[in-house]
Amino acid sequence: MDPTLIGLIAFGAVLVLLAIRVPIAFALAAVATVSAFMIYAFRTGTFMPDRAIRPTSSMVFSNAFDLVHSYELSMIPLFVALGHIAYRSEITTKIYYAAKVWLASLPGGVAMASVMGCGGFSAITGSSIACASTMGRICVPEMLKMGYDPRLATSSVAAGGTLGSLIPPSVLFIIYGIFTETSINSLFMAGVLPGLLTLAGFILVIAVWVWRNPAIAPVSEQRVSHSERMAAARAAWPAVLLFVIIVGGIYGGIFTATEAAAVSVCATTAIGFAQRKLTFKALWESVKETCIQTAAIFFIAMGAKIFVAFIALTGVAPMIVNAVTDIGPSVVVLMICIALIYLLLGMFLDPIGIMVLTLPLMIPLVESYGLNLIWFGVVVIKLLEIGLITPPVGLNVFVISNVVGRQAPIDQIFAGIARFLSVDVIVLLLIMAFPIISLLLPMGMR
Repeated sequence: MDPTLIGLIAFGAVLVLLAIRVPIAFALAAVATVSAFMIYAFRTGTFMPDRAIRPTSSMVFSNAFDLVHSYELSMIPLFVALGHIAYRSEITTKIYYAAKVWLASLPGGVAMASVMGCGGFSAITGSSIACASTMGRICVPEMLKMGYDPRLATSSVAAGGTLGSLIPPSVLFIIYGIFTETSINSLFMAGVLPGLLTLAGFILVIAVWVWRNPAIAPVSEQRVSHSERMAAARAAWPAVLLFVIIVGGIYGGIFTATEAAAVSVCATTAIGFAQRKLTFKALWESVKETCIQTAAIFFIAMGAKIFVAFIALTGVAPMIVNAVTDIGPSVVVLMICIALIYLLLGMFLDPIGIMVLTLPLMIPLVESYGLNLIWFGVVVIKLLEIGLITPPVGLNVFVISNVVGRQAPIDQIFAGIARFLSVDVIVLLLIMAFPIISLLLPMGMR
């Protein structure tokens, strides 16, 4: 059988398995293993299964082993642990409380504080889903209690939660860097300005929304003194310190991303115990949750690594590159098509699943056009970020819906999300049109 045909059939099989809710890790690994076995078995033209066992086993186990023993992959459990420990030490939530104290007297101030809190949470944890879940439990009930419109209260947190995809550290950037063999340090820096630009856009959306309809965000009548504001700002110093360690350390060449993660975990643990917010029981719970979350990510990464090796065996990627080259679309048309593919997949699949499924085909295509892989990584992550709040799936929307229950039906959350999606699209277009937005900080690291 033709390896290219087997490769195309394998892609279709993976999509079918994902459609029937087979876990992405098992779908990728199973399809890649069976398909590779078929290629090796038919190598001589006749079916010889005995000659396919050894090379198939070698492909599966060697790729899984190499991935698990990858030095770069070690930063995933470190950053996941950092998020859990920082949350239990109340470090991640102090940014929100500080922003709320300073902004509560402004129209829509608590919603703005929620978005800023999500940005601060993201700068430490690197997980959009965890950000939406945690901040949703803190911010949304408080805004609803203050009389905020449910659409504004829920959509601001759902959208703010997506900032974890761009603002470093980002698990998606780590996975992208490993599979494309690009610098994770550079990827982290490349996400800073687009992330801050998105954060500013979300705050602007809230300001305009409330300006046009003041009734959706009653202003708090509680007056806060200057001393209380300064005390709230000082209380957020651990989060600022961790951000400086991660971003400043990497940008200044003091740490690699892995070293920054390790130093941040140690600093967070020390601060938590010193401030008596962290207990040994809470630390153990953080470790257990880290192990569970890391294992899930590692299984997906291993399945993806096996699938990438299988795709290289089939020759599907060169075939697609040649086909696109023959058509000869411009870079603009190519990027529009890629964006549409990611936006379509983002309506139905989770971000990690989309990334590991598409990168084996997209990267050779992008490289054939001579495009910068760091810039393309930011574009991909931004597209995946949009997918987190795009109907009908919108993982962050469903997370917020589970948090608030009947107080805000899911259709109301999606109704509010539309305004934030418009900002996401504008930022995406700016990133695509002006690559310097993504590449400015990585270029400064040289």
